[in-house]
Amino acid sequence: MTKKDNTSEIGFEEKIWQAADKLRGSMDASEYKHVILGLIFLKYLSDKFEEKYNKLLESGKGYQEDKDEYTAENIFFVPPEARWNIISTHAHEKDNGIIIDEAMRAIEKNNSSLKGVLPSNFARPELDKQKLGDVIDLFTNITMSTHGDKQDLLGRTYEYCLSKFAENEGKKAGEFFTPTCVVKTLVSVLQPYNGRVYDPCCGSGGMFVQSKNFIENHSGNIKNISVFGQESNPTTWKMARMNLAIRGIEANLGKTYEDTFLNDLHSTLKADYIMANPPFNLKSWGQEKLEDDVRWKYGIPPKGNANYAWIQHMIHHLSPQGKMGIVLANGSLSTTNKAEEKIRKGILEDDLIEGIVALPTQLFYTTGIPVCLWFINRDKKQKGKTLFIDAREMGTMVSRKLRELKTEDINKISEAFEAFDNGTLEEEKGFTAIADYDKIKENDYILTPGRYVGFKPEEDDGIPFEEKMETLTKELDSLFKESNKLEKEIRENLKVIGFEF
Repeated sequence: MTKKDNTSEIGFEEKIWQAADKLRGSMDASEYKHVILGLIFLKYLSDKFEEKYNKLLESGKGYQEDKDEYTAENIFFVPPEARWNIISTHAHEKDNGIIIDEAMRAIEKNNSSLKGVLPSNFARPELDKQKLGDVIDLFTNITMSTHGDKQDLLGRTYEYCLSKFAENEGKKAGEFFTPTCVVKTLVSVLQPYNGRVYDPCCGSGGMFVQSKNFIENHSGNIKNISVFGQESNPTTWKMARMNLAIRGIEANLGKTYEDTFLNDLHSTLKADYIMANPPFNLKSWGQEKLEDDVRWKYGIPPKGNANYAWIQHMIHHLSPQGKMGIVLANGSLSTTNKAEEKIRKGILEDDLIEGIVALPTQLFYTTGIPVCLWFINRDKKQKGKTLFIDAREMGTMVSRKLRELKTEDINKISEAFEAFDNGTLEEEKGFTAIADYDKIKENDYILTPGRYVGFKPEEDDGIPFEEKMETLTKELDSLFKESNKLEKEIRENLKVIGFEF
């Protein structure tokens, strides 16, 4: 996890997570994440409201209960019965869950944009009310509102808890969480400074959060982008709404959750930037209902795999100068399915593929398979050329199962794209290569970076070749002897139990 600038706040996310873990009891991670994330959001709403409330109170004009004073500044109005002082006062009473549920419903009633978004099942018997009270105390004792340009602690906490829930849920986590380092790589290459940003399978909204962070870290203005998204999972859609609200991001995620293929909520949108991590190799995606769809410019995607449906959906939504980055399974680069081969060939013939990045394994909680990044650009600077990057050796293992791309890895990838765009990239054997259409055609339109970048030259260790060969042949001879010995022992053991060959 990235260290914070404000050392006084280091560790708060971990404290919240530890409290959440205690609160879990017998509940699955998929259930109790809505409890802890709901509480984080409730505290955020109350803090932001209270900050504005106190300013209005100090003005002496009596406007502190005027709902319009809050909505005018995009602050959610929190009615008296839903304010945190009420929650904290009743923290250790047996009906604390009922009070939180009523608070959630009151907030939804007073803020139409949150209707149907907030969790309201804190009163359920399986939720330990004593532990719930302990978590409420933890929130109460630490101030978490934003001040000026200071990073929102609650937003960081929300994101941290999402990552921890993803780690606990394993394969189920793919529905709501994309590893932050992968999202940062997409954002660093695309650099979404201004325009329309779109994610057709937005999960919990991580692409939008990192876009905001990128803009702020580069002295840009978040108001220069407009955000559009869609999500088919109802609980994930709610998490996205809360995540973006905490981050102060206004987004159009539709009035409800919907399947992007079967009901495209942004059918007329032409986006300047598209970023997405769709479900890998999705089998049942509704192809039989969409065979005449306008999105399939390059051919109808196969019924049993949605990879090329996602690619074409996003290309369809790109503006004339738009560019996109998409996370896909490596099979998308070299599939021999006739429909997919035809689509890939058509996209290459239209000179849309700017670059392909092969990523290392173990970046995802959900799968250990290697994945890749496709970057597509309707207005490429290097016409007729594609950049290939083999980043499979990058990253650092942060646990026994999980790898993470560090800042220097992400910068190396984004700098390669920048140099490629500027025509100054010096190819690096084993890492980067530039191929034109004819070269890719020679390779049967296969886009696997390893085919183009070659192998990294081995470093000379100073040992003469003859000396190396003598050592290696001795080792090989020893292994052969050991192999023969083991074979003899196995045969004898089999003979003892009546098997001989």
